[in-house]
Amino acid sequence: MEEEVLITAQENKTDYSALREATNRIKAELRQVIVGQESLIELLLVAMLSEGHVLIEGVPGIAKTLTAKLLARTVQVDFSRIQFTPDLMPSDVLGTSVFHPGTASFDYKRGPIFSNIVLIDEINRAPAKTQASLFEVMEEQHVTHDGKVYTLASPFTVLATQNPIEQEGTYRLPEAQLDRFMFKILVEYPSLEEEIAILELQHKGEKLKRDLDCVKPVLSAEELVSLREAVQHVHLDKKLLEYIAQIVGETRSNKSLYLGASPRASIALLNSAKALAALRGRGFVTPEDVQELAPVVLRHRVLLTPEREMEGLIPDDVIKQIIQKIEVPR
Repeated sequence: MEEEVLITAQENKTDYSALREATNRIKAELRQVIVGQESLIELLLVAMLSEGHVLIEGVPGIAKTLTAKLLARTVQVDFSRIQFTPDLMPSDVLGTSVFHPGTASFDYKRGPIFSNIVLIDEINRAPAKTQASLFEVMEEQHVTHDGKVYTLASPFTVLATQNPIEQEGTYRLPEAQLDRFMFKILVEYPSLEEEIAILELQHKGEKLKRDLDCVKPVLSAEELVSLREAVQHVHLDKKLLEYIAQIVGETRSNKSLYLGASPRASIALLNSAKALAALRGRGFVTPEDVQELAPVVLRHRVLLTPEREMEGLIPDDVIKQIIQKIEVPR
């Protein structure tokens, strides 16, 4: 397989230097404010290049929302932020009809979801009715209102955050909505060195200011669409297609899992692996790309059996076992 990949890489004339240059410019802008969080930033870029939505989970104060906001600023597109609360209604997200007495007619006033990059803060604080309002728009990129279909402009990406610790006043996300997120990224605390760097910058007063004006757009909407098209040309060997299908298929028969992943997970793993390869300057996908992305693609799509939960296992443990079990294509 290595020889086949090498031959294909030589035949693949797509130049990914422009893509790498663009993403490096984005990273440089983010580093003006963000210290660390390299994995989070890279995964957000992969999702953006592969047209995926992202669920970011982590405790408060580790720059989840700030990173998402800054990423949106690096692309010259429309951005909106929706703070989810228990009293938020679907019309607050999608929009509503407004009556005009003069013309005795209704006009559709579009909600904040009509944007290119939408940040949903604390997504698990809204009830099921509001959560369900996102099903159509996240999957089909349009909203149906009063029998009319309103299509959103491309690109369209939802970045959502949630806190895994605080449970009071929160609602569990429906499985149908979780499945619409390409990634679930778990954000960890900064390392000791990174936290010292944060404190030094704060002490000097040079950075970490909440004024976002220092972060400038480096990419237009048209350029982002062009980069997404380039990602589609990344080569993926048929053996890797079978490898992806085997990993996802194993989640459906694994005795430790009550619920396995859907074909949507296979597609997400395929598209994100191609984006990761392009991001790293390669015109072909390797098994390591698939293995690296499998946990963030699958962890929110599977459910452990009660017995495994009582044993203290987490989805990542079972996903790791599945990856170790399946033979790596060569």
